[in-house]
Amino acid sequence: MGFVRGSSKISSSLGRGLAILGLAVSMFPSLAVAALEFYSINDNVAIMYDAPSLKAGKLYVASRNLPVEAIVKVDGWVKVRDSEGALAWVEEKALSEKRYIIVTSPLADVYQVATTNSPLMFQVQQGVILEWLEPPANGWVRVRHRDGQTGYVRTSQVWGS
Repeated sequence: MGFVRGSSKISSSLGRGLAILGLAVSMFPSLAVAALEFYSINDNVAIMYDAPSLKAGKLYVASRNLPVEAIVKVDGWVKVRDSEGALAWVEEKALSEKRYIIVTSPLADVYQVATTNSPLMFQVQQGVILEWLEPPANGWVRVRHRDGQTGYVRTSQVWGS
């Protein structure tokens, strides 16, 4: 079955796909699909695997507070994506619901309030992890640096918010 623009084949294929997904989830209740859920690494280090098993290949080690996005949850394992788009499996027990974000721009400015007209509190280099304090609003997110300073950074300069 090919892709045909303007054809009912697309909607019937989509319907069948959704039906199969629904059937799979009902048959395997331990399978849960995540919807933009962000977590952070809870352990000092967490091993990231290429499959949901301790016997799977080890891809890399993630450090504490690294923000990750949950893609799929399966029997105590979570497939996650990091800020660079890398996918890996991690044991669910290694994750925390405490939110962190990571700076993705070369240098991010953190302001006292959510506007560039307010005093600049500090600047943060790419790769620095900040604690996520409040949900984003109007393109800004409230954060805390590990030294205790707080402020607002533009969501376009960070990942995980």
